[in-house]
Amino acid sequence: MSEKGTVLYRAVKAARTRQEILALAADLASAEGLEGLTIGRLAAELRMSKTGIFAHFGSKEELQLATVNRAKEVFLDQVVKPAQAKPRGLQRLQAMLSGWLDYVQRSVFRGGCFFAAASLEFDSRPGRVRDNVAALTKAWMDALRNEIAHAKARKEIAAGTLPAQLAFELHAYVQEANWAYKLYGDRSAFSRARRAITDRVHSASRRR
Repeated sequence: MSEKGTVLYRAVKAARTRQEILALAADLASAEGLEGLTIGRLAAELRMSKTGIFAHFGSKEELQLATVNRAKEVFLDQVVKPAQAKPRGLQRLQAMLSGWLDYVQRSVFRGGCFFAAASLEFDSRPGRVRDNVAALTKAWMDALRNEIAHAKARKEIAAGTLPAQLAFELHAYVQEANWAYKLYGDRSAFSRARRAITDRVHSASRRR
């Protein structure tokens, strides 16, 4: 193999290893918290050396930030991208919420919604990790609100609807289902959340 080929092979292998580390890290962090992530735990789970894992990140904070970014990529792939295939407005809003519920119910991460767990863990801890989690969760709330505003402009929902208020309520239904499922193992919480979302959206559209 040429020198250039060797360099490329090593780069591809390093990138693959990094993704394997982050896939495990995000799964663990969803259930045990980002603060619970340790180089030693990851090394033991992946049967790698601590030095090998540390070389990919350099510090615990960088590992945490990379883990949050990995969770973001999964959320985009599992929830956001499928919803974007729907027409803007009410259809896309419903797809966003349905996809989010499905993502939690399928236990894509063992701890349920990664960002619900991370938000609870870091809401009172200033720093780069908190700022990143806050920015990403705000971006999702903004996306829900913007889709509601678009539906309102298309007259799919009532003119008097406040997009920020409706987004807050719909977001809360999914978060409540995630909480009930993870704390009590109550799978019926998902059907109740879907019913609540359907009824609330119907109520907003019925008053057109």
